[in-house]
Amino acid sequence: MSTVDVLMAGQASATDLAAVSVGASLWVPLMLFMTGTLMGLTPIVAQHLGATRHGAIRPAVHQALWVALTLGLMSATLLYLLAEPIFEFMAVPVEVSGLSTSYLHAVAPGLLGMALYQTLRAFSDGMNHTRPALLISLVGLLVNIPCNYLLIHGGEGATALLGSATPGWLQALPALGAIGCGVATSIAMWVMCLTMMWYTHRARIFHSVALWRTPAWPKSDRIRELLRVGLPIGVAIFTEVTLFTLIALFVAGFGSIVVAAHQIALNFTSLLFMVPLSLGMALTVRVGNAVGREAPEQARFVAFNGVGCALLAALLIDLVLLWGGPAVVALYSDNTEVRALAGQLVLLATLYQFSDALQVSMAGALRGYKDTRIIMGITLFAYWVVGLGGGHLLGRGWAGHFSGLGVYGYWLGLIAGLSVAALLLGWRLWHTSRRAIIRLSEAQSA
Repeated sequence: MSTVDVLMAGQASATDLAAVSVGASLWVPLMLFMTGTLMGLTPIVAQHLGATRHGAIRPAVHQALWVALTLGLMSATLLYLLAEPIFEFMAVPVEVSGLSTSYLHAVAPGLLGMALYQTLRAFSDGMNHTRPALLISLVGLLVNIPCNYLLIHGGEGATALLGSATPGWLQALPALGAIGCGVATSIAMWVMCLTMMWYTHRARIFHSVALWRTPAWPKSDRIRELLRVGLPIGVAIFTEVTLFTLIALFVAGFGSIVVAAHQIALNFTSLLFMVPLSLGMALTVRVGNAVGREAPEQARFVAFNGVGCALLAALLIDLVLLWGGPAVVALYSDNTEVRALAGQLVLLATLYQFSDALQVSMAGALRGYKDTRIIMGITLFAYWVVGLGGGHLLGRGWAGHFSGLGVYGYWLGLIAGLSVAALLLGWRLWHTSRRAIIRLSEAQSA
C-alpha cells in the first residue's frame, strides 16, 4: 500500500510525491509504534496456545483492544497537533510542508482503525493462523488503488480512464493530489479493520476462543503484562523507523529531487524487506509455541534455522536490487534526475541487506522468548547513536575537518547502524536461547 501511494503520488507531481513522502515519515512511525506495542499480544497468545491455556486467550485479546483504542486516538491527535510545528522545526520547504500537513490530517482518522486491525492480526498470528492478514491486506490494497486514483486525479482522471461512460458525479470530483492519497489511506485502513473484525467473529478456527462473546473490561494487571512485553517492541520498532524518518526529514532540506529519490529508493527496498520481516514475525510465533510447550532446544533450533532463511532472503533481495533496480525506479518517476539519484541509492542499499535481515529475524526470535527489553536498548544505541548520529555527521560534515556527503552520508549511517544491531542481537539470541535450555535442565534435575 505504501508503494502504491508513492507510485501514484509521483505520477501527479514531484511536489505531491515529496508531500506524501515527508508526511509518511511522521505517520508511519506512529503506526508502527502502535503495531509493535500490540505485537506483544502475539507471543502471549502463542505461549498460551502452546501450553493449551485456551481460556486465557480471549481476556488477553480484549485488554489489547483497549490499549489499541487508546493508542489509536492518541496517535491521531498527535498528527493533528504536531505535524505543522515539526515541519517548521525541520525547515521543510513551505510548498511541501503545507501540502504534507493536509495529507496527514486526512490520514489521521484511519489510525484508530489500523490499531484495532493490528490487534486482531496479532491474535490471529499467535493462533498460527496467518493467512487472514495476507487476504485482508490484499483487500485493503484493492480498495486503496482505485480510491487513490479517483481522489488524487479527480474527475479529469476518471474521464481519461472511462471516457464518455464516466458518471456525472465522478466528473465533478476534485483532484486532491496528496490529500486524496491520505483520504484513500484512511478508507483502506478502516476497510481492513472491519473485515478483520468480521472474520474473527465468523471463522470456525476461532470458535474455541469465543472472542466476541463477552467483553472484558480493562484490567490493570493484564494490561501491564501486555505493555511489559509489547512496549519495548513498540519502542524498538519506533526507534528503527525513526532512523529512516528523521533521515527523510533531514534530507528534505536538500530539495524536492533528493527527497523524491530518497523516498523511492527507501520504498523499493522496504517492499523487499517484507520477506525477512515476515520470517521474523513467523519466528515470534514458532519460538513462542516451543517455549510454551517447555521445549527450549526446539525453540533454539527454530530460531537459528530462521536466521539462516533470512540470510538466503537477503541474498535474493540483493540480486533483485542489482538486476531489477533501474527498471523499478523508472516506474516511480519520469524525472531523470530523480531516477539517477534513486538508482545510486538503491546500489548503496545492497550493502545493508544482510545485516538488516539478520537483525529483524533475531529480534523476532527474541520476542518469542518475551525477551524484549534488551531489543529496545540495542536498537536505541545502534539506530539513534550509530545510525542517525553517524549518518548526520557524514551527511552534513564537520566544519574545518571534512565536507558532508549529503544524502549518501545518511545512507552510510544506515548501513553502520543496522550492522551494529545485527551483531548485538546475535549475541543476545545465542545467550537467551542457551539460558532457556540450562534453566529447563536445572529444573528437571531439581
